[in-house]
Amino acid sequence: MTSAQPADPVTPAQPDDEEGDPGLARARTSLAWTRTALSFAALGGVVLKRDLVPGLLILALVPAVWQLGRLAHHLPGRLKLVTATIVVVALLALAVALTG
Repeated sequence: MTSAQPADPVTPAQPDDEEGDPGLARARTSLAWTRTALSFAALGGVVLKRDLVPGLLILALVPAVWQLGRLAHHLPGRLKLVTATIVVVALLALAVALTG
């Protein structure tokens, strides 16, 4: 007679993606950052047609924005880096608006 093997109490079961990340929040966040980077690229292309320097500045920010979204969620100081990037982008946008 065979009996069911009890689960090993030392080794926890590996959670499924849905259990480990309810709602797939990390995937949605990654997609949101990718869309933001694409939006920056589109905006940079439009501004580039009108003014060369501001358009190049915006296009130069595209890789930084995309890479910012790919940082590990557990990276210390990530929120400070995101905040600093948002402030820099806002200041650049203000400078472009005031000089344009």
